[in-house]
Amino acid sequence: MGSLNVDQVVTVERHPSPGETVVATSMTLLPGGKGANQAVAAARRGAATTMVGSVGRDGSAEVATSLLADSGVDVTHVRAVDLPTGLATVTVDRSGENTIVVVPGANGATGREALLASATVVASAAVVVLQGEIPADGIAAAAGLATGRVLLNLAPVVPVDPAVVLTADPLVVNEHEAALVLAQLDPGAVVPTDEPALVDALRALGVRSVVVTLGARGALVAEGSAEIVAVPSPRVTAVDSSGAGDAFVGALAAGLAAGDGLLDAARQAVRVGAFAVQGAGTQPSYPRLDDVLPSVDAAGSPS
Repeated sequence: MGSLNVDQVVTVERHPSPGETVVATSMTLLPGGKGANQAVAAARRGAATTMVGSVGRDGSAEVATSLLADSGVDVTHVRAVDLPTGLATVTVDRSGENTIVVVPGANGATGREALLASATVVASAAVVVLQGEIPADGIAAAAGLATGRVLLNLAPVVPVDPAVVLTADPLVVNEHEAALVLAQLDPGAVVPTDEPALVDALRALGVRSVVVTLGARGALVAEGSAEIVAVPSPRVTAVDSSGAGDAFVGALAAGLAAGDGLLDAARQAVRVGAFAVQGAGTQPSYPRLDDVLPSVDAAGSPS
């Protein structure tokens, strides 16, 4: 359950400084949105996936949904509403680093009402994947209705009831989001600066399992009181990193739905994320089951 956008991807030699104008080298319109991205990534890794979300009654809706059905996602729970389809302006520099500005549009209609209209499919899911690009009451309603595992990717970090965060198993955030979630759960907390301490602090507040994504460094995985495990990522040449996090989340959800443990699912997900950064855009760069994923050996070196 999540967002669907059109990604306006602009490539530049370098990102502009505040007040500066730079000339882009290209512009492309692609399907995006964290919810749709994660749905495509999960479906392409073999999971039976349903998308719950909203698009506008405009021409952009066709672009936003163009790769969902093609990837095997059930789109019968994607509603058309009287708001413009969501838009994300993505600026990518020559090193693959990106900045993203999101205009929610129709995604603002994916709240509690939308959840109730799709209650049966949400309640029956083995894994319910949620992000921060839809209204908080929709996140809360889906988490409350889920009978399967809740994968909460609180990105962006929006205000939600702490009880909703505590339904997550796992909570998936990057290192910056982890600090913001900790401050939201415990406003008086001294927020650690290193990632393992952030993970421990989140677990101390009752989060059942935590996955912190670290970009090219891979991820940290922690379940219950078990030791934190570092999962290395393959080293690849990045073309566009904008969809890597969503590729990771979708692949992680697919692994969990297939019955994999969290650590094994994360090990596969970092490989999917590494595959994705080698292609342009988000959804078009995601691997299918017959694609060969980059890998690391037991010591964490590329192989």
